[in-house]
Amino acid sequence: MSVKRPQQTKSALSRLIQYLGDYKWTVMLVAILVVISSLANVFGTFMLKPIINDTIAMHDLEGLLRKLLILGTIYFCGASASLTYTQLMVRVSQRVIANIRRDLFEHMEKLSIRYFDTHTHGEMMSSFTNDIDTVADALNSSFTMLIQSLTVTIGTMIMIVVLSWQLSIVVFAALFLMVLYVRYNSGKSREYFRKQQLSLANLNGYIEEIIEGQKVAKVFNHEHEDLKTFTKESEKVRDSAIAAATYSGRLVPMIVSISYINYSMSAVMGALFTLSGLLDVGSLTAYLVYVRQSAMPLNQLTGQINMILIALAGAERIFNILEIQPENDEGTITSDTHSWHHKGQDFPIHGDVVFDHVSFGYNSNKLILKDLSFNAKSGQKIALVGSTGAGKTTIINLLSRFYDVSKGSILIDGLNIKDIVKHDLRKEMAMVTQDTHLFSGTIMDNIRYGNLEASDEMVIEAAKLANADSFIRRLPQGYQTKIRGKADNLSQGQRQLLSIARAAVSNPHILILDEATSSIDTRTERLIERGMDALMQGRTTFVIAHRLSTVRNADSILVLEYGEIIERGPHDELLAQKGRYYQLYHGLAKLS
Repeated sequence: MSVKRPQQTKSALSRLIQYLGDYKWTVMLVAILVVISSLANVFGTFMLKPIINDTIAMHDLEGLLRKLLILGTIYFCGASASLTYTQLMVRVSQRVIANIRRDLFEHMEKLSIRYFDTHTHGEMMSSFTNDIDTVADALNSSFTMLIQSLTVTIGTMIMIVVLSWQLSIVVFAALFLMVLYVRYNSGKSREYFRKQQLSLANLNGYIEEIIEGQKVAKVFNHEHEDLKTFTKESEKVRDSAIAAATYSGRLVPMIVSISYINYSMSAVMGALFTLSGLLDVGSLTAYLVYVRQSAMPLNQLTGQINMILIALAGAERIFNILEIQPENDEGTITSDTHSWHHKGQDFPIHGDVVFDHVSFGYNSNKLILKDLSFNAKSGQKIALVGSTGAGKTTIINLLSRFYDVSKGSILIDGLNIKDIVKHDLRKEMAMVTQDTHLFSGTIMDNIRYGNLEASDEMVIEAAKLANADSFIRRLPQGYQTKIRGKADNLSQGQRQLLSIARAAVSNPHILILDEATSSIDTRTERLIERGMDALMQGRTTFVIAHRLSTVRNADSILVLEYGEIIERGPHDELLAQKGRYYQLYHGLAKLS
């Protein structure tokens, strides 16, 4: 998100050209057609000289008709070329954008959880919306406009020199002034457009957060403060947009003014040359048309500069994401339903988990877990209890390899999880979190998300196991009921039951429940617990819970504080110790 990126502009342009390279023959054809269209315009103007001098001045009607036919043919070829390259470029640009969008999405799915933890949703969505759209707009028009402007400019300059090299000095001086001004103005405009993109991404992220949290904002009467923050962020967008638009808005009027002065001087001097016999009428007519056209390519180019600047800024941000190192995976051990496979040997999957002197910190200067060691045997239920920030969720993040340990090791069935292919490691796990996330589609689809190969019967069995089947069948379309938006047509408890059914259908060896029942009423919690008891049979289960009543039957309860285990053991044993767990269970201390 840095605005100091001028050194990357060439790199971004180079990457765009690489994407265009996949359609190089079509792009070359487009370029040829653009040149043909542009030269038709240049030669059509030059035809004014023979039409006036050789036919009109000589009253040669037949010659006039022949030259008009030639002129019409030239313009017809130009128009046909223009129509063809426009259609071709639309197809190329949309395919390029589709490829960029696909690569961006594919790459984002390979990024580590750390990236998503450190970037806002609005920031990421801005790449898929604002940045992609600006690149698409530029590809649709700017590529062909640049070729057209260059061709017309070179052709016009040649014709001006051919018609009258003396008068061309005036035109070249005016164009030199235009180029100097464009260069100065573009530098200023580029700087403010980058700031505009940055502030717009921040504003979008803030808007998305506030929209998602409207219930919280209203409950705490935070609308006024939210509006103040929004106004502040919006003013940053406004100020940078005004500055960018101010510089870009000056460009065309200034170029037009210089071109008018150029035309006036050329007309006066050309008239004097004609009266003195240094120039004929036909040449003067064609010359003055070229003078008017000489500023047109530059005007067209400056009209595209805003789009080009925004597109390059957007492309830089997209390619910066594509250059982020994806999630590292050096694992070689794979798995199937029952076994780990390593160097030609098979090891049965039990789900035994060992944390061996594990230390970890999200930042190098602050450890969250400190020399943590514990065992979880297959089929055991391990409860993690402690205050917020004690390291409970961090343990789950490390077990899932969302992050890698700083020191020590984590073993599953005696295998270091760093040696297991991440896809296969996570395939043997299922997770139910407090924040239930359901996707667009039917209830059947959402449960099957845990195992895409599951049959309808397997999905229904998983729902029954999670005690979700009864409420699903009471819905109007049953398992084919569509999930709306954020699943607002379901209660929080129903959404959580579906999330548990999704975990059940994946048939994992290791089950993770991250405060899975914290947002559910007591009645629903009892339904879930009955289903969970069956689900946890034969599986290693990790439970994070604020309701200590839900972990009473755990085989071992780990009480954490500041990244260390201060107590461990079953429920009754910990109560007998009358330590930290005893205080938490009896409400003498709070989980905060």
